[in-house]
Amino acid sequence: MSTITGGCHCRAIRYQVEGEAIVHALCHCRDCRLHAGAPVVGWTMYADDAVKVTRGEPKVYNSSEHGRRHFCGNCGTGLFYVNASMLPGIIDIQSATYDNPNAVPATMHIQVAERLGWMEHAHELPTFDRYPPQP
Repeated sequence: MSTITGGCHCRAIRYQVEGEAIVHALCHCRDCRLHAGAPVVGWTMYADDAVKVTRGEPKVYNSSEHGRRHFCGNCGTGLFYVNASMLPGIIDIQSATYDNPNAVPATMHIQVAERLGWMEHAHELPTFDRYPPQP
């Protein structure tokens, strides 16, 4: 059984995950994009009893009729998502909040029907190890 730790940007909230991920998906839905302020959000799915908050207490935002987004009330970092109606007994963790974000590789893209058009070819853009030099 593996253990993963993580938390928010300001470290006010810390969590621990025990066990194996069910799936790690990169979500392109508009709801996730708006909440995260990012073009895609990585979510790792676990049984809800696998996650234990070890410091602090996330705030909860009712982002839809059944969807609940947990985040740090201090720095705003998104942490967890639960939807007991659609995914009973499951919790999603924003995988970028892991202490080691490489711990669980992503396995799929989801909600691509809502993907931003330019994201389809984002992997073809020029890359730089650091911020590109200014002309």
